[in-house]
Amino acid sequence: MPANQYGFQHGIDIMKKLTLAVAMLLTTLGLQASTEQEADAIAKRIAPVGQVYVAGAAAATEAVAAGPRSGEQVYKSACFACHGTGALDAPKPNSEAWKPRLAQGFDVLLKHSMEGFNNMPAMGTCTTCSEDEIAAAIRFMTDGV
Repeated sequence: MPANQYGFQHGIDIMKKLTLAVAMLLTTLGLQASTEQEADAIAKRIAPVGQVYVAGAAAATEAVAAGPRSGEQVYKSACFACHGTGALDAPKPNSEAWKPRLAQGFDVLLKHSMEGFNNMPAMGTCTTCSEDEIAAAIRFMTDGV
């Protein structure tokens, strides 16, 4: 076979590959091109349709700003779910179930309340409570024991 037949076929193959490469490049650039209008349209489509109002949230924020909450306030807002019902073996306020816990000492009881122990989650799930507020809640629940 003559050399120019291979050269001609080789040239066609190169042209096909170049054409394909240019077409792919243009397609890729076209797909990635995004205008500010498109971005704004997307932002409008995924924007929230409203807001949620939680009754009492403003009062809780004001209470934190006003100073530490009392033991009773912490108990009612964070502790009652378990300690008011006895769920997960949580001792109810002023019950005999507190005696063995108090026998270990208040510092141990506070440490367990802050770090979590057995069924008691860390800080009793009151993530906004200070150590002093947790201590006040413990005192409130054990006052009559």
